[in-house]
Amino acid sequence: MILSAQEINRRLCSKDAQEKLEISPYAPECQQPASYDLRSAEDLLLPKGACTLVPSMEWVELPPDVAGTLRCRSSFGRKGVLMGAGFVDPGFRGQLTLCLTNMGPSDLELRKGERVVQMILQEVKSGSERYTGRYQDSSGAVGAK
Repeated sequence: MILSAQEINRRLCSKDAQEKLEISPYAPECQQPASYDLRSAEDLLLPKGACTLVPSMEWVELPPDVAGTLRCRSSFGRKGVLMGAGFVDPGFRGQLTLCLTNMGPSDLELRKGERVVQMILQEVKSGSERYTGRYQDSSGAVGAK
């Protein structure tokens, strides 16, 4: 089940560690009816024909019963930007590295704080395991390890 804005907000305020969701800094204007828009942490150029690793402005902590899917916002898709590597495991915490490939006709400027990717949060049935991989507690854009 995809989490609604109401459920996302309830989990952001929860005191229960098993369901607590963290998105920091949280911006109400980034909250959509069934997703949250992640923003670029820095000014970057997306060169045409190249994949650029973009750090999210937000620090995200998912509880063990929530996973995330990352999708490029349609406004960037219309410019030819594609999103790769778009899944966030339950229990992940850290800044997210957004893999954006510009297949459009020209370079694109990305501004710090610009909303670029939608994070769709889904409930994981009977979820109790947390991510413990090498990207845990990531900060900034992290390349392949």
